[in-house]
Amino acid sequence: MRRSILIAVLAGTCMAAGGTAQAQQASAPIRLLVGFAPGGALDAVGRALADGLRAELNQPVIVENKPGAGQQLALNEIRRSKPDGLTLILANSMPFTVYPHIYKKLDFDPVKDFTPLGRVATFDLGITAGPAAPEGGINDFLAWAKANPGKADYGTSGAGTPGHFVGEMVSRATGAHLQHVAYRGGAPAMNDLLGGQIPVVADTILESLEMAKAGKVRILATSGATRTALTPEVPTLKESGIDVVVDAYIGLYGPANIPTETVRRITNALETAMRSTALQERITQFAYRPAYATPEAVVGIQAQELERWAAPIKAIGFTVD
Repeated sequence: MRRSILIAVLAGTCMAAGGTAQAQQASAPIRLLVGFAPGGALDAVGRALADGLRAELNQPVIVENKPGAGQQLALNEIRRSKPDGLTLILANSMPFTVYPHIYKKLDFDPVKDFTPLGRVATFDLGITAGPAAPEGGINDFLAWAKANPGKADYGTSGAGTPGHFVGEMVSRATGAHLQHVAYRGGAPAMNDLLGGQIPVVADTILESLEMAKAGKVRILATSGATRTALTPEVPTLKESGIDVVVDAYIGLYGPANIPTETVRRITNALETAMRSTALQERITQFAYRPAYATPEAVVGIQAQELERWAAPIKAIGFTVD
């Protein structure tokens, strides 16, 4: 009898300890890494998403900016993190779909080292001119670039970013020989654009939208298959006679081997948050298109995008040691 009571007490103690551990896990803050400097489009979406997840999980979600190496510093921190669901990243698709084609050696495996938790949005890029660029549209700029190759720089939020490849592809398609200048985020690039240090920036249009409305910069073209809702007056590159179409996505990821129950908890919260009209409006405000997809769907999308990027990157011939 005493032995039975002792076993029951011990079992109850273990269950209580397990419940306490789970409660502690649920109340511990989640670190949401963003691989770019504060003030850029991805950072803005990350902060909006953190608010949505915080409400659904009833748990603190803190955005941490870790810029550098085209998100690789942040991704390597995720890769090394404990797979407990407390360290996540909101990243654009380039490290998963483009980097395997351009880096001779990556510190991480884009498939094996991460757990997809869902796609959040898709986006196009814009080419924005500042005071150092000539007047006119995208074709006027490209004509000027051909005549002034030493001045035809374009800034981006980093090497290997979508903006980088937009510039490379436009350069190859038109013979304009644009020179890439990589920054540690969209905001620093825009600062130099406004200061006249570079003539154009290729990045998401959030960085330039308000300044374009104020007449300080001009969005010359966007990179998607169709015009964006925020800039319906701006033509696409394709409409301008330039055979370039570039879009990408952003997704929520964690390290590999997150327990199934933890994955389910986070993905359920993400899916519910993404149904919120308020969150969708905030994402749209930052020049992205809300486009939730399940983790299973992200695996397929990632594989398709990896294959799609192979030919244009090979044509450009861009590699990194």
